[in-house]
Amino acid sequence: MIDVARVAGVSRVTVSRAISHPEMVSPETLALVQAAIAQLGYVPNLNAGSLATRRSRIVGAIVPTLSNAWFAETMDGLGEILEVGGYQLLLGQSRYLASGEEALIDTFIGRQVDGLVLTGVEHGDAVRRKLRAFGKPVVETWDLTDNPIDMVAGFSNEAAGAAVAQHLAQRGYRHLGFLGAQEHRAIKRLAGFRDEVARLGLPTIETELVAPPSSIEDGARMMRALKARTPQLQAVYCSNDTLGVGALLACRQAEWAVPQSMAVVGFSDLAIASASQPALSSVRVQAREMGKQAARMLLARLSENSKVLPTVADLGFSIVARESS
Repeated sequence: MIDVARVAGVSRVTVSRAISHPEMVSPETLALVQAAIAQLGYVPNLNAGSLATRRSRIVGAIVPTLSNAWFAETMDGLGEILEVGGYQLLLGQSRYLASGEEALIDTFIGRQVDGLVLTGVEHGDAVRRKLRAFGKPVVETWDLTDNPIDMVAGFSNEAAGAAVAQHLAQRGYRHLGFLGAQEHRAIKRLAGFRDEVARLGLPTIETELVAPPSSIEDGARMMRALKARTPQLQAVYCSNDTLGVGALLACRQAEWAVPQSMAVVGFSDLAIASASQPALSSVRVQAREMGKQAARMLLARLSENSKVLPTVADLGFSIVARESS
């Protein structure tokens, strides 16, 4: 900073002010400081500023994986709103491991982030205690709970599963199956699906599960396996659109007419759902808006204006019925 001041011909205090509060510096002086910064390649020491303000201006977020578009959309929405609020986003991938999530939480807390955004609401007791002792805002996403760590923005996975069962039953399908990933949110969709099937008096559903992250190839393989095991199968609910597209692929290869001989419903309503042949019915969730809402909740809390937004935000879902069902 002293070097920048020397090149710009101003005081060190003026350089500090130009970096932290540019609106307090004349346009001419600001231009001199910015030119000196560019010439020297100077990068401000943000840790020093964090010690003074007790704010890092960084929010940490943890997702199971970025290889799936639905989580990427949520992070994109989160980052967009945080950036407007003057915060930067730091991402970590847990790879669907509880131990991976806990290690990232420790890292982010150690880096003194100003808030955390988590995927899901299933966390161990030790993690919940740690986050409540953290003393900074935490938002859970992609699910709902009556007992959030701090705040939650998402939808009911159980209700989504029940809605798919109703959708298929209303169209006359009785023998239903489920293709899903072995992770908390997908298992909740299965639970809601299974409970509604039982309530409707339909035969017990058959399931095929795979370790996440799942692929189109997984969906095709699981569809063939489920049909071979359950010849009377008439429809399947897939815990994500990737598996759904794979199920449609298996139907085409086996020449099972869709939806006459086999109906398929996915989850998350990715662009590939409407582009597939036939077009895939899906459960639409507001993935991007979920991230935006999480950011708004964080910013409200960080501005000590927590009364502006609720601590629980249910963004809901909708069934998008297409050719596959």
